[in-house]
Amino acid sequence: MSDRKRRVVITGIGMITSIGIGRDAVWESAVAGRSGAGPITLFDASAHVTTFACQANDFDPVGYMDHKSARRMDRFAQLAVAAGKMAVEDARLPIDANGSDRFGVIVASGVGGLQTFEDQVAVLIERGPTRVSPLFIPMMIANMGAAQLSMALKFRGPLSCPVTACASGNHAIGDALEAIRRGHADAMLAGGAEAAITPISIAAFNSMKALSTRNDDPAAASRPFDTGRDGFVMGEAGAVLVLEELGHAEARGADIWCEVVGYGMSGDAHHLTEPDPTGHAPALAMRMAMADGDIAAEDVDYINVHGTSTPVGDPSEIRVIQMALGAETAANVAVSSTKSMHGHCLGATGGVEAALGAMSIRERTIPPTINLADLDPSCVGVDHVANAARQGDVDVVLSNGFGFGGHNATIALRRYNG
Repeated sequence: MSDRKRRVVITGIGMITSIGIGRDAVWESAVAGRSGAGPITLFDASAHVTTFACQANDFDPVGYMDHKSARRMDRFAQLAVAAGKMAVEDARLPIDANGSDRFGVIVASGVGGLQTFEDQVAVLIERGPTRVSPLFIPMMIANMGAAQLSMALKFRGPLSCPVTACASGNHAIGDALEAIRRGHADAMLAGGAEAAITPISIAAFNSMKALSTRNDDPAAASRPFDTGRDGFVMGEAGAVLVLEELGHAEARGADIWCEVVGYGMSGDAHHLTEPDPTGHAPALAMRMAMADGDIAAEDVDYINVHGTSTPVGDPSEIRVIQMALGAETAANVAVSSTKSMHGHCLGATGGVEAALGAMSIRERTIPPTINLADLDPSCVGVDHVANAARQGDVDVVLSNGFGFGGHNATIALRRYNG
């Protein structure tokens, strides 16, 4: 690692997902291999091709903000604020009543306030243009999760919201890493929030043939790398990490989860939704992250893969890993897709999976890919952690995020040893 880089560590984790609220609950479910999939209750999905998703059923925004504030936020922004506050509390980050110029927020979202958009279009059609809410735009636009969190905590440092589809959360963490390295902040809240379990979203992804239609067995529907996979399961989540400059964290005696050492990003320049079959660009992102963190291929212990449970995407990512690490090395690297449990949370996924990666380092445990009963021959070539968690030393973790439009981002984490 170059001497010019300020070192950055993770000191706090906040998560709200379908498999638990709070990092401990999420981790317990992930290690136990519990699925968060179940019937959709956020709206009447009976007419939809897919009738299930991974909902955060136990989330109550009023536990993290007052009623008035909650009413002025779309659900995705509520998730962002709640997860951010949980992360700050977990990190015991000192919060001044006057706020801070040295703390910032980069929280991503792939689609933003989709439920608000649907609700207000219905108002326009049914009641006319003069009845559309003046809060429509400030509730709908994707940056409002980050903005609301920054306002709630009075963090005046770097503030942004990457919108790069399913790579958004990884880009947020990588951008926050760079903000601290540049000296623009001492601590950043970074991750993602998404609440896209809505009628138009489910209908649209069904129209693309992207979602699983295993309505008779939702818990078994997300099955990355399995021959029976038929699409991803929509999830929702808020997941925010506290990234902190090492000296700042040490000075206040913070508990350090791990170090964030690398970030790589690239573009396929290929297709609206399909991955580049050559694998060149996502492999480039992985190699960039490894080079940024001075990580050799042989150093990688675990990859939390993008692994969405789609027929095309899963084998494509295996080829990418083989290109990035070399086929011989890749065969010995542990791989799992935690989307098999918490679903595909779009722009929030990178936050969830980076958090689980950090926890796998601390806990020396790799969460599994569940529902992997019959490994697709096109997905061999890595060491799949299938159906049961695996214990052992985990010192270096890569987390991949690949989004529609060809957005690729990889985050590299390393055990902190002083």
